[in-house]
Amino acid sequence: MANRNEILAKINEWLQPENFQDYAPNGLQVEGSEHVSVIVSGVTASQALIDEAVKQNADMILVHHGYFWKGEDQAIRGMKKNRIKQLLDNDINLVAYHLPLDDHPEYGNNRQLANVLNIQNATPIGGLVWQGELSEPMTPEAFGLHIARALHRQPLHVGNGSEKIKTVAWCTGAAQGFINIALNAGVDAYISGEISEPTTHTARECGIHYYAAGHHATERYGVQALGEALAREFGVRHQFVDCDNPV
Repeated sequence: MANRNEILAKINEWLQPENFQDYAPNGLQVEGSEHVSVIVSGVTASQALIDEAVKQNADMILVHHGYFWKGEDQAIRGMKKNRIKQLLDNDINLVAYHLPLDDHPEYGNNRQLANVLNIQNATPIGGLVWQGELSEPMTPEAFGLHIARALHRQPLHVGNGSEKIKTVAWCTGAAQGFINIALNAGVDAYISGEISEPTTHTARECGIHYYAAGHHATERYGVQALGEALAREFGVRHQFVDCDNPV
């Protein structure tokens, strides 16, 4: 069993959220038990994740997507009321880290996605975008299959360019708008989670392969890495719960 505030202090030491201007509060969003022995992690603090955390007698839920986003309705009613009520009724802490978890050089989503896809020499190049290279060049079709096998989800491939892909840039989640950073870096392909209507035209007209591999699918790995690090640091039990999301 560990102290909640000591866990939060350690995460803040690792992720340094004060260095980010984010769209939601990073850290403790809903206060629960002071003592933590079980941490359940997931991508988003959905009702399904909360239900599973209750089943596992969790004291803390650790997520990438929490609550209280800028611009959302501030009233606590309906879906939000039901979620928060269940957290309070079961004395479960909700802890969320957004951009700091994308960016971290060891536990971050971008670092972890490189590990999952076996991208070599992974390096941040600005604007949360990372760059690396494949151990062997692949055709665009083969690279799409490689992503599908690694993430268990078929990516959407648009655009054109090199007949073989060697250099890759990526940013997890809804980072399709960063495709211009990948273009400026001169890579063969860019990977993100989602796609918008203009992304297709940019990829086609600028000669780059773009893979929309799923917002959820590309961001499953940061919270897992962070949760495992906390388990080692504090001797608590950690369990990642993957609540399926096709987007």
